[in-house]
Amino acid sequence: MRQLSEDHTRILLEKLAKYIGGNTTHLLERPDGAYCFRELRNRVYYVSESILKQASNVNPDKLISVGVCFGKFTKSGKFRLHITSLHYIAPYAQYKIWVKPSAEQQVLYGHNVLKSGLGKITESTPQYQGVIVYNMNDVPLGFGVTAKSTADCKNADPLTVICFNQSDIGEYVRCEDELL
Repeated sequence: MRQLSEDHTRILLEKLAKYIGGNTTHLLERPDGAYCFRELRNRVYYVSESILKQASNVNPDKLISVGVCFGKFTKSGKFRLHITSLHYIAPYAQYKIWVKPSAEQQVLYGHNVLKSGLGKITESTPQYQGVIVYNMNDVPLGFGVTAKSTADCKNADPLTVICFNQSDIGEYVRCEDELL
């Protein structure tokens, strides 16, 4: 495990800022101790500093992972958030979308959120903003990017896409074969 380079740190923080704004400091300085981001084989892990000290005793070649995988860097240098980071990012989200129970299954199948399935949306959400998608019981379902601003949603047609699906918890089942 190694520290992120300056470029990778900048890219990671920009991606997190898209979803949680300036709340990234809350991820690193938590009441239960200090946390940090570390990189191993192009994957970024969110790990407690106390666990990181214990992991330093393990040979890096034998180490598979430590902490929670937040995402990975692609070959083109972009950062892609993994669904495993959802429960750590969701409490700090600036913008949120709630879907109706009738549209919840469509989100879990990897489809976009339509106006007809939109339950509610955070006030003054801009277009192309990163959002966390929730069901009506406040359970986070995934990440998305708004296709319309809040003002545009009010006058939109029922079949208009409101939020593009980036990642959702249904990936655990859909990508099961890839993990084996």
